[in-house]
Amino acid sequence: MTSEAPDAALLAAYDEQLRTEAEMARAHDVQRDGPLWWGVFDHGGFVSYRDLGGLAGASLDEAIERTVAHFRDETAVESFEWKSRGHDEPADLAERLVAHGLVAEPDETVMVGEASLLAVDVPLADTPHGPVVVRRIEPGPAAVSDLTRMLEAQESVFGGGRGPSVGSALRELEEGGSEFWIAEVGDRVVCGGRLTPVEGTDFAGIWGGSTLPEFRGRGIYRALVAARARSAVARGIRLIHSDCTDMSRPILERSGLRAVTTTTPYVWTR
Repeated sequence: MTSEAPDAALLAAYDEQLRTEAEMARAHDVQRDGPLWWGVFDHGGFVSYRDLGGLAGASLDEAIERTVAHFRDETAVESFEWKSRGHDEPADLAERLVAHGLVAEPDETVMVGEASLLAVDVPLADTPHGPVVVRRIEPGPAAVSDLTRMLEAQESVFGGGRGPSVGSALRELEEGGSEFWIAEVGDRVVCGGRLTPVEGTDFAGIWGGSTLPEFRGRGIYRALVAARARSAVARGIRLIHSDCTDMSRPILERSGLRAVTTTTPYVWTR
């Protein structure tokens, strides 16, 4: 067995379990066009596929044209995302998407690994503003306030317009679709993120984890990851996946997750 075999197995699990149906689980409407899955969500449209089934050249251009026409003419979404991966074929997919008016967003690295590797104790020292408290947001009277503060903190780091609304996050919380976790200093949310189990698979995703700049370098993000991983293990979830930035990748790699591919969103906007 080569040293690449474990990564290949993780990538195969990712492709087989986390694309197409899994990415459409919360869509209001799903349409199929050959290998493509078109979904409409609260936040806009989304395109998924396991692979492109040999589409290339003119046939790929036609599929992209049909996709743009579908979201433009048959839905009310303001934008849709074509989520490409670095190992997708053909090699000129990105060039063809851009030629049809889609705009590339920053690359992220897809990390995959055993949840147990992340489920460790992370001691946190007090900050100059007070101690750090990591906790899960629970449904109830305080949920709207907690989610509002969490999403405001995330938008201050990542920018607005692409994340869930407070209303959709509250529905997801109340329906059990995701766990929402925050790290607080006093009444201020300094880091927040989700754990989203993927039904029918071995996976849960960890999303968010934005730490306010003045609180970075204290292990807060790693502590929030560890808390979510412990919850995943308790739920019987074996694998964690995350699309991560250059900032969070080293933390996840030190914990044992592996980089299996990259992902680049291509976005069309009316």
